[in-house]
Amino acid sequence: MVATILAVDDSASMRQMVAFTLKGAGYNVVEAVDGADALNKAKAQAFDCVVTDVNMPNKDGIELIRDLRALPNYKFTPMLMLTTEAGADKKQQGKDAGATGWIVKPFNPDQLLKTIKKVMG
Repeated sequence: MVATILAVDDSASMRQMVAFTLKGAGYNVVEAVDGADALNKAKAQAFDCVVTDVNMPNKDGIELIRDLRALPNYKFTPMLMLTTEAGADKKQQGKDAGATGWIVKPFNPDQLLKTIKKVMG
């Protein structure tokens, strides 16, 4: 069965780059425009991994991860932050919310795929 990944970013071009990379590696990808959109989609469909930006309107990536971790179906789902934020405080906030890992933009497609394979086991 092919894994389905939820890619969350308010930047359409960044979502497209992430989706292109993941689809090229054989994953199914569903895109969400912000944290609120992602939460709605995650409640309607199960995802095997979530890749989210941090700074977004409506609900940021840290709030999204915190809300997803509160849902029984997402307690153990890998969740990666993909962001321009590289500060230690933001990383700690992401870790405290339940983020599995952190990748700084601009991302290297090979690094993204290796990290996803690693966290998905």
